[in-house]
Formats: sequence, C-alpha cells, structure tokens
Amino acid sequence: MEKQSYQEASDRVQWGRYEAPRRKRGALWFVLGALAGAGGAVIAGGAVMAWGSGLFPAGKGADGAGGTVITSQTTEKIRALESYIDQFYLESDSITQQQKADGLYKGLFQSLGDPYSVYYTAEEMAQIEEDTEGVYYGIGAYIGTDEVTGAPMITGVIKASPAESGGLMDGDLLYKVDDEDVSSLSLDEIVRRIRGPEGTVVHLSLYRDGELVEVDLTRAQVNSPTVESEVLEDGIGYLQITEFDNVTVGQFEENMQSLREQGIKGLVLDLRNNPGGNVSAVTKIAGEILPKGLVFYMEDKAGSRTEYTCDGADFDLPLVVLVNGNSASAAEILSGAVQDAGIGKLVGTQTFGKGVVQNLIPLSDGTGFKLTVAGYFTRGGKDINKVGIKPDVEVELDIDKYREDKTDTQLDKALEVLREEMK
Repeated sequence: MEKQSYQEASDRVQWGRYEAPRRKRGALWFVLGALAGAGGAVIAGGAVMAWGSGLFPAGKGADGAGGTVITSQTTEKIRALESYIDQFYLESDSITQQQKADGLYKGLFQSLGDPYSVYYTAEEMAQIEEDTEGVYYGIGAYIGTDEVTGAPMITGVIKASPAESGGLMDGDLLYKVDDEDVSSLSLDEIVRRIRGPEGTVVHLSLYRDGELVEVDLTRAQVNSPTVESEVLEDGIGYLQITEFDNVTVGQFEENMQSLREQGIKGLVLDLRNNPGGNVSAVTKIAGEILPKGLVFYMEDKAGSRTEYTCDGADFDLPLVVLVNGNSASAAEILSGAVQDAGIGKLVGTQTFGKGVVQNLIPLSDGTGFKLTVAGYFTRGGKDINKVGIKPDVEVELDIDKYREDKTDTQLDKALEVLREEMK
C-alpha cells in the first residue's frame, strides 16, 4: 500500500519477487528492513552549509582531520558546482536551497552503498511518525515488485479503501502516477507520490492483462490492520501478521485470545510478505510463543553483544509458520526463533535474508536518518544476512492457480503439515 513503516515500525527492502497471497490484508511491501531500538536521542545541531563559488587549484591539500570529507577543498568544490548549476541549469529557478541541502545529505548516505542507511527530510520523518501508528492518508493498496518484469505491482487492497472502491486488483502493474512514469522509481518514491492529503485525487495508469487501465482515486484516511485471523476447518486457527508496528502487539493478543476462545487445536502463523518492523514488538510477540530464553541477539561494530530475551510462555498449540522470499528482518527473527526452539515447523520458501539492524535518529530540525549499526543472529546463533532461513518444508506458491481460483498451495501444505502435528 502506499504504507511505509520504519523504526518503531518498519522500513522495507525493495525486493523483486512475487508476493504470496494474503488471506487478510495488512501492510505494504516495499522498503528497507527492520530497525532496532527506540531511535536514539535527539541530536542537536546540523552540518556545514556555507557554500559559494570558486575551486581550489588541483593538488591543493585538504585541511580536514580525522578522515572527514568536509574539507576546504570539498567545500570549495561544492561552491563551484553550485555556482555553475545556478548559472546554467535550465530549471535552476525551480530548485530551492533546501532541496540542494537535502540532496547533499542524502548523497552522503547513498555513498555508503547500503540500501538501509538513509537520510530523511522533515516531511519524510513526519510520514514515518504517521506510519508508526498504522494510520496514513492514501488509497489503501499494497505495492510490490513483479518478479518477471521488475515493474511496481499492486499486491492487494485494504477493505473499504479507495483502492477497493476504485477496482484495483492484485497483479495490476503500475505504470504512471499523475501522468509521471514511475516504472523506474523505487517503491518508497512511488509511495510518496501516491500518498497525499485527505480528499485530494491521484490518477493511476495501470496495466491489467495487457490492457491499459486509467483510474482516479480520492485519498482518504486508511487504517491498516497488521494482524488478522480466522478459524479454518478442523479447528485450525489462522493468524497473519503483515508487519510489526506499534499497534501489532495489542492486535496479536486480541486475535490470539479470540482464536483460543473459539477452541482452536492448532495454529498457522502467516509471515509471508512481512517485511519486518519494530524490534520491541516482535520480541514481545515472540514472548507469547517461545519458551524462556533468547529471542535473538545483535552485535555492533565494536563487537558488543545485546541480547533480547523473553520470560517464555505456556504455548501448547501445534504450530506451523508460513514464510517466503519477502519474509524479512523482524519476520525472520520470529520465524528463526520458532525453528531454533523446535516449537513449530516452517513451511514455504527461503526467507529474504535481512540480518542487519538500523537505528532511526531524529534531528532537532525535524529531519533524521537511519543507519545500519549492527548485525543480528537468531536464537540459535545463525547469521542469516543475505542468506535467509530455509523452511522445514519447502513449497512454492503456484501463482497461476492462485490467480485462477485463489488456491493457495503454500497454505494448503501448511494445513497438511499441521494436521499431522495435531494427531
């Protein structure tokens, strides 16, 4: 959906795989992994912003210390570049000083070559705060990436949302937003274009079965449930967590209580397409399932280890966890802990493999940044970064069958495995 959660929410990784069907819709897929901690203390102050014109002669020594790139030489070069842009760039009058400054800061983080380390403008930080609460203004559509074409794709819609009333469908390929070609943009950039003030209209151009579809949608407040559940045949409970936001723990507890009151005899926990989220949320939820002990641990640059533990729970239900290539970060923390503790079976396909964590740091001027600060390891000490977690029972989603009649081959296998465990 144009929903994007980060710290105390979720930041996602841009993946190029099909996303599994979602019996219950809840969050969007498109961003950059999960974040650790509460975001750190507010950092006061800013960066050097005194550019002008002129350039030191080639070979002139830098006067910086400690390896900083902010030297007299680089400062003068920025001045020269900015002066040339101001004089000759065709549309220089439309570019503000703030846009230039934001570009510099973003470029610094982009130089790290790490998709999870990002500078955020004040507007983007405000959006992240909004996402954390599970409420946003947009159309209520889930956006992913088509595995075959690499194009942005609608992967689901939220009930009673503008997307649903406008007829958006799973598998629609998104071509333009307000007549701007977005096929080469990152998913978070597309999301920013789709979202907007309540009551405003966004025009989408999509391809459906090779035909161009044009639709106007009026943006509205969208409440995004992150946990939904139902009771299936044979007393099997089905519970899907779509991401780990601030609201997820309470929603999980409410849904589990409802399932238990209905007398379920086993549980399928669906973490497919769950891109991650709030570390404290996944740790609390893990504490409702796991035996006492480690949930996972992190190691930072200095080798310092931080452990996340739980008091344990009397969880007595046979358990199967559904995962796929878009199950990432916090979703891998939970599924990995279940597998390592031996309390349930993993069914599906290899998970994404996002085993690094970020801190989100707000700055005093309303901007902020997210920086990779540590790697994490599963309950059993596995480093899953760029590797993922191999399920106990591997089964692909037959996307053709799903599109034809909603047959979910992965869920069917999970139910088969769970029934064996319930005997």
